[in-house]
Amino acid sequence: MSPPRTIRGPGLFISQFISNEPPFDTLDGMAGFAAETGFVALQVPVHDPRFIDLGRLDASGYIGEIEALMRRRGLAVSEIAAHRAGQLMAVNPAYDAVMDVFAPADCRGDPAKRQARAASDLHAAITLAGRLGVTRLATFSGGLAWPFFYLFPPPPAGLIDRAFAELANRWRPLLDHADEANVDLCFELHPGQDLHDGATFERFLALVDHHPRARILYDPSHMLLQHMDYLGFIDRYHGRIGAFHVKDAEFVASDRSGVYGGYGDWLDRPGRFRSPGDGQVDFKGIFSRLTRHGYDGFAVLEWECCLKNRLDGATEGARFIRDHIIRVSETAFDAAIRRPLPDGTMLDTILGLGGKP
Repeated sequence: MSPPRTIRGPGLFISQFISNEPPFDTLDGMAGFAAETGFVALQVPVHDPRFIDLGRLDASGYIGEIEALMRRRGLAVSEIAAHRAGQLMAVNPAYDAVMDVFAPADCRGDPAKRQARAASDLHAAITLAGRLGVTRLATFSGGLAWPFFYLFPPPPAGLIDRAFAELANRWRPLLDHADEANVDLCFELHPGQDLHDGATFERFLALVDHHPRARILYDPSHMLLQHMDYLGFIDRYHGRIGAFHVKDAEFVASDRSGVYGGYGDWLDRPGRFRSPGDGQVDFKGIFSRLTRHGYDGFAVLEWECCLKNRLDGATEGARFIRDHIIRVSETAFDAAIRRPLPDGTMLDTILGLGGKP
């Protein structure tokens, strides 16, 4: 087991803050906002070229521009994020029309071209992370089998196996490229994705030969809403947890709707996302267990709340994370009264075993 380690942070996942209004329309503006709000790192997505332009990846000086901007603002890049590209790596035909909103305009209506572009963007995002010295990339897995997660009648024999085999086939070259770039691919286990819990992650992991670069983005909000033991999850999978979203959730039992939400909007569902501290997630337990198991990444705020203003959520979230980070002690609390015994025979004396029976 890894020794305890102080978690880094607070970080901010900026996707939910991007807009067309300053300061949320440029990387420099967003970095300034984050620094002033108390964050020390950004998780930066690649789907908006105003923030990261993958088309400039090989342009002279581009990597240095990003590094200089972040250094000027006093921030680190915690992770590069490519959730949209990951989502588009595997799309069941039932979702083609709605998923096209994530695709570049020239790929819409063409699933094969859309998937090829997603793989190309992920390859470039991995390269970018490696050149920046960022060792984690956050993403989704995509979902070929998701429409069948609660199917009646049961799916045909072998359907789920075939879906996972294809998912592994699509991701394996990217995992290998990530290994070359010294970057971990951290899959956010999320409903809507084929990798949405520990069982599905294990299934995928076996098919990619337990690839060392296949890791987990741990977000307890999705586990609470699935009624999972999200603390026990850390004990089981801590060796594979590479990124951490601090996002809260609550499930308020209803007499007319359940886990699936009755097709309601977030505000009307029994299970809904909340700002950290406003929901039911035991973050004290989470920070304690991640610290105990030596988690070496950042605690990153993902603001998604059906009630609270995002600016209040950011301000409170930065403070919430700082207050929950456990600074690991350099010495044991009882170090002053520990002492070595002068020789091994004293052990028998202490136990009263000095004489032979």
